[in-house]
Amino acid sequence: MARYKIGLGVTGGIAAYKAVEVMRQLQKAGCEVRVAMTRHATEFVRPLTFRALTDSHVIVDDYDPENPDPIAHINFSQGIDLLLIVPATANIIAKFASGVADDFLTSTYLASMAPVLIAPAMNTTMWEQPATQRNIAQLRSDGVKFVEPVVGELACKTVGTGKLEDVENIVRQALDLLSARGTTSTDLAGERFLITVGGTREAIDPVRFISNHSSGKMGFAMAEAAAARGADVTVVAGVTSVEPPNSVKVIRAVSAADMHKAVMDELPNATVFVGAAAVADYAPANAADAKIKKDGRDTLTLELKKTPDILGEVASKRHGRLIVVGFAAETNDVVEFARSKLEKKKLDIVVANDVSKPGAGFNADTNIVSILTASDTEDFPVMPKRVVADRVCDAIKRFRGELK
Repeated sequence: MARYKIGLGVTGGIAAYKAVEVMRQLQKAGCEVRVAMTRHATEFVRPLTFRALTDSHVIVDDYDPENPDPIAHINFSQGIDLLLIVPATANIIAKFASGVADDFLTSTYLASMAPVLIAPAMNTTMWEQPATQRNIAQLRSDGVKFVEPVVGELACKTVGTGKLEDVENIVRQALDLLSARGTTSTDLAGERFLITVGGTREAIDPVRFISNHSSGKMGFAMAEAAAARGADVTVVAGVTSVEPPNSVKVIRAVSAADMHKAVMDELPNATVFVGAAAVADYAPANAADAKIKKDGRDTLTLELKKTPDILGEVASKRHGRLIVVGFAAETNDVVEFARSKLEKKKLDIVVANDVSKPGAGFNADTNIVSILTASDTEDFPVMPKRVVADRVCDAIKRFRGELK
């Protein structure tokens, strides 16, 4: 089932063709998208394009004989989680601000209780006109959100503010807005999640240690998403730079050995294990009891030993119907390495991401992932980590259904 339902309004500007890519990326992010167009928009992109990609009727006029719903502006508007306008012309902005309802899209705006996100695109002079800015100010005061246009070369060959924001940023802001509203689903009620989060520190001496760049953002997003959907959540957290969400049990573990012990203690109570922590693979074999002095040393050699393979041990010792989910942070051949990890460790699900990509990896608020099972691979565009967490929860829910 789609996590979010989005009404996409397309108006009559040259950037209308970009609405197709916005729709496709939203679909890849797990959203169901319904499309409404103004008559002028159909002069730039045919409704058939959207209909073929959504398998749904594209509404231009409530009273069109081909429209299966004569009060579509009511039913369409009441069934969406977000009304997204891409692109938005100066004309549609003025109509929204004035309460004009002379076509399907403006009627939908007035009839909808969903949040509204508008991505304008127009000539620079039109954007900067006092009338346009007054209309935008009015809509902002009404609670409407905007994806600001950017500076660039416009269709009229001039350069200035008014170019539609990049598709990826429009999608990201739409998903951010939806994520901030949360979810009321309790489809994970009865599940008991055990999630490892953050990085570990392996002592060299009482002052120095080996660690990594993990912030804990992705793991805590998983904890928040699972708890919001009704699961009981326990987190074993290493070193993190962000605070854990409320309503989850947190056990702190600094080293890989500490994390291993905490996980093994808690594992008998879990029905889902998610290994989101960046656990050190190696630790100093003999940590010094006192600070190592640098006097007379040009080099320092450390002997390293393997740390416990927490994820592998959990998978090998799984009990009952435990679902085991791993994360794979890679810098090349991401899906291939992730599938190898899935098979070698006999995991149920692997979430793979390329930490070298912009908008993904450590410390970022967004991620770009592929979710792998033995039979399938789903690729997702850049999304807030909280939305990624919901996609992983969706995969866990589906996998649980397959076990029944």
